[in-house]
Amino acid sequence: MLRVAIIGSGLQCRRRAPVVKDDPGAELKVIASLHLDHARKMAQAMGCEASDRWESVVFRDDVDAVLVCTPPHVHADISVAAMKAGKHVLCEKPLTRTLAEAETMVRVARETGRVLKCGFNHRHHPAIWDAKRLLDEGRLGKPLIGRCRYGICGRPGYEKEWRADPKQAAGGQFIEQGTHAMDLFRWFMGEFRDVACMTGVQYFKEQTLDDNGMAVFRMEGGATASLHASLTQWKNLFSFELFGEDAYVIVEGLGSSYGTERLVFGKRDFDAPFAETVTEYRGGDRSWNAEWKEFMGAIRDKREPIGNGRDGLEAMRVALAAYESERTGRILKVRDIA
Repeated sequence: MLRVAIIGSGLQCRRRAPVVKDDPGAELKVIASLHLDHARKMAQAMGCEASDRWESVVFRDDVDAVLVCTPPHVHADISVAAMKAGKHVLCEKPLTRTLAEAETMVRVARETGRVLKCGFNHRHHPAIWDAKRLLDEGRLGKPLIGRCRYGICGRPGYEKEWRADPKQAAGGQFIEQGTHAMDLFRWFMGEFRDVACMTGVQYFKEQTLDDNGMAVFRMEGGATASLHASLTQWKNLFSFELFGEDAYVIVEGLGSSYGTERLVFGKRDFDAPFAETVTEYRGGDRSWNAEWKEFMGAIRDKREPIGNGRDGLEAMRVALAAYESERTGRILKVRDIA
């Protein structure tokens, strides 16, 4: 039985707590938050304790794993303390705000032998999973082009939320949602080499963090990729495309407000009639349960999880390189960012 604490009582807690509660192999012990009233409300619904001190929770003997569901500015402090106390950690993305903090988290995980998983739940969407399987089976051939559009409809008052606060967030929309796409590009296409980026505040003028970001990347293997992360699409939208030498995959939707999750598979054939295979994954968002099972499996099998701390670190590296490209107006080598 894995005994679990959740730090943070916001949206990610509301997503993850029911998954833990419904797992017969886990027990949700406590939810901790600076907003004790929020923690108590969630704890009452989940049948566990509430606390307003994460510092004491991570040292409890009856806690084996900690889920860090707070804003990024405290990710490193909580995660490092938890791992040094012998706890496994699942930390939301972006992993933290600086490479130095992310490197510390990865090092402590290695030194303590604890599992450190970054919350890249998009790897666990069934359409993404099946697209990766097609790539690994050699059905697509060598990747040539990747393209991702990812955005949400901003809402009134967004500029007052922690995601728009530079003291708490790791960056703007480009890193907040774009991190998922950068992780997927790396998972499908290999390491990043170069990046050129433009970001800006186009609509939410009361905030200083970007509400739109566009970047182009060159991968070490020569493939190219592009990303647009937006807070001003006025509808939730996710589209991830990968074109290989022999075939292509397109993933659209994530379930829920993003629309039905779909995987499109098509082959390069200059002679036969054009044809695609479309698979729909109906129902709710399955990624949270799948990611939790992967975290549990990594702990049980004493192995690195899919979407580990190093993956979170490398996604941070390319995101920060992109921001530096915007600042300098130059194409940058991702590996030069340290």
